[in-house]
Amino acid sequence: MLNRVYAPAQAWAPYISLSDSAAEIRTGATQAPYILRFAEDQSNAKPVPTFWRSKPKLPAAMPQRPLEGLKITLDPGHLGGDWAMLEERWFRVGNSAPVVEGDMVLKVALILAPQLRSLGATVSFTRSKPGPVTSKRPADLQKEALLALRDKRDPVSDEALAKEANRLFYRASEIRRRAQLVNHVLKPDLVLCLHFNAEAWGNEKEPTLVEPNHLHFLITGAWNREELDYEDQRLEMLVKLLNRSFHEELRVTDALAASLAKATGLPPYLYQGTNAIRVNDNPYVWARNLLANRLFTCPVVYIEPYVMNSHMAFSRIQAGDYDGRRNFGGVMRRSIYREYADGVVAGLVDYYGDR
Repeated sequence: MLNRVYAPAQAWAPYISLSDSAAEIRTGATQAPYILRFAEDQSNAKPVPTFWRSKPKLPAAMPQRPLEGLKITLDPGHLGGDWAMLEERWFRVGNSAPVVEGDMVLKVALILAPQLRSLGATVSFTRSKPGPVTSKRPADLQKEALLALRDKRDPVSDEALAKEANRLFYRASEIRRRAQLVNHVLKPDLVLCLHFNAEAWGNEKEPTLVEPNHLHFLITGAWNREELDYEDQRLEMLVKLLNRSFHEELRVTDALAASLAKATGLPPYLYQGTNAIRVNDNPYVWARNLLANRLFTCPVVYIEPYVMNSHMAFSRIQAGDYDGRRNFGGVMRRSIYREYADGVVAGLVDYYGDR
């Protein structure tokens, strides 16, 4: 699993020494290594501590309620609202309505939740309105921002300090607070991280619309050596590896990929760099090391449909939410928000409905 999913190209090798009886894991620079001893057989192995349940451990489903007993947390990405410009998930073309990812994924979540509940699921949210969950604000993170700039060997200026404090606010403090909620309060069987995608749009004052429009999914994996040099990331990788959430993540993601590909008609996205890897033959599914999917210790799926600044997606976003179907490029479509939600529901029913 280290080589195939979590730390390819033996990125783990400087930090973990394996023998037949144990794994010796590097901890702090001046601390003794942690020894993880392997059980001689399953009968004397300590149980894996998890709060989540895989499909075989859920109660039986009924035809009318295929998601019976399943606990799902919806994680609408980003912040939206008054925070959208600060987190740089906002753009506007001419006099059009602004495209705000945080507000869009919240709209999807609010459409999705009652559908899931009607099918038997228990649904919770990491956020149910625009804005942050964390109590921290950029002004509270000046010290951490200074340390981060020094760690990256970046020049320190007032502008750089303010930008780094903003980034730590919405990318680190916010996501860590959501992880605390997921792992210690909500304790779901599955987290769905709802996002829209985007291609580079150039000048923020005159953003560019592009042709590519695609779909992909991310599950936890693909740490590199530089990331594993951080003690917290080593621990988070090992928690995910040892609690075996990967297998459930992959099965759920395969089902969601099939249903959303059918609902949207979108082709798969192809990563060109080394920050994401394939873990099976599904062209829509990639493993990548993101803060949220490694901090949420249960199975978690990142959903990334639609390129917001593609011509097609942009026109559909401008149409807003609506009943029925409308013509886009010669195809009658539901609103982009309902199409997204329908695809998610269909995939979850396909996977969990045959218990």
